[in-house]
Amino acid sequence: MSKVRVLFLGTPQFACASLQQLIDDEHYEVVGVVSQPDRKSGRKMKLQASPVKVLAQSYDIPIITPESVNTDEVLAILKKWNAEAAVVVAFGQILSQKFLDLFPLRVVNVHASLLPRWRGAAPIQRAIMAGDKVTGVALQVMVKKLDAGDILGVRKVNLNDQKNANQLHDELAILGADLLHVEFMDYLRGNLTPVPQDESLVTYAPKIEKSEGQLDFNLSASELHRKVLGLSMGPGCYSFLNGKKIKIHKTRISSQSYKVTPGQIVEVGDGIRVQCGQDCLEILELQPESRPRMPFKEYLKGYPLEVGQVLTVSC
Repeated sequence: MSKVRVLFLGTPQFACASLQQLIDDEHYEVVGVVSQPDRKSGRKMKLQASPVKVLAQSYDIPIITPESVNTDEVLAILKKWNAEAAVVVAFGQILSQKFLDLFPLRVVNVHASLLPRWRGAAPIQRAIMAGDKVTGVALQVMVKKLDAGDILGVRKVNLNDQKNANQLHDELAILGADLLHVEFMDYLRGNLTPVPQDESLVTYAPKIEKSEGQLDFNLSASELHRKVLGLSMGPGCYSFLNGKKIKIHKTRISSQSYKVTPGQIVEVGDGIRVQCGQDCLEILELQPESRPRMPFKEYLKGYPLEVGQVLTVSC
C-alpha cells in the first residue's frame, strides 16, 4: 500500500502527539496542516502561534490558519493539496459537509472521551467532574452531527481521586496518536468495520465557563475535589476569604465532619481543612491575589489563618 496523503487539522498541544505520529509513520504523508489563527496570549498579549502550527513549521509542512476552513477560497486550497484523507484533533472549528466531502478516504477525528459519552468541547473536564471511574479516547469517522460518527477504536484509562485534567490530557493525547497508528491504518486497508454509536448512551460535555470554578462549600467534599481536579487546565477553582479571592489548586478529601457551617475552617494542620456539605476538604495548594501558587504551609507564613474563619462564594 502506497503512502496515504493526509491533511491534518488541529490547534492545541493535545493535537501535537497525533500530528507527530502521522509525520513519523511511514504509511502516511502529511501534505498540509490547518490550524487556528495566531491569538494574543500571555501577560503582554503578544500574538502566539498554535502548538500545531509551530510543529508543522518545524517540518516545513505547508500550513494555513484561516478564520474559517469552510470558505470556497480555503476549500480550493485544500483541493490543490490533493489529500486522500483528513485527520482532525481538537481543531476548534465546525466543519461543513462540503469539507467532509473533499476526501475519498473520509475524515476521522480523535476525541478525548469514550463516545457516545461526553460529546462536545470539554470531555476531559466533564469526565473527572462527574466522577467517572473510566474514560478514554475514541477515533471516529466524522459526520456533520457533533461527535456522532461511527467508532473505529478506543483506548481506556482508569480515573482516581488524584488524577487531574492536565495529567489525563497528556495521557489521552498519546493514546489518541496510537489510534492513528493502528486502527486508522486498519480502516484504510479495509480490515476494520466502523461501529455505530449507541444514541441511547449519549451525554454532552459543554464548554467550561469561568463561573464553574467557584467553590460552593455546601456541596460535598467529593464534588468539590473533583471540580478542582477537573478544572486544573483552566479556568481553575476559587473561593473568597475576608473579601479577597484565593485560587485553590490542590485538595484532598477528609472523611471527618464537624457540626459547623459549610465553608468554615475547622483545622489548620496537615492542610487547611474546611467543612463542606458532606465531609471536609483539605486545601493543600493555593494562590492569593497577585501572588504565585504555593503550598499551604508557605501560604500560612504570610497569611495566618484561624479556626472559625469562613470561605465564601463571593467577596
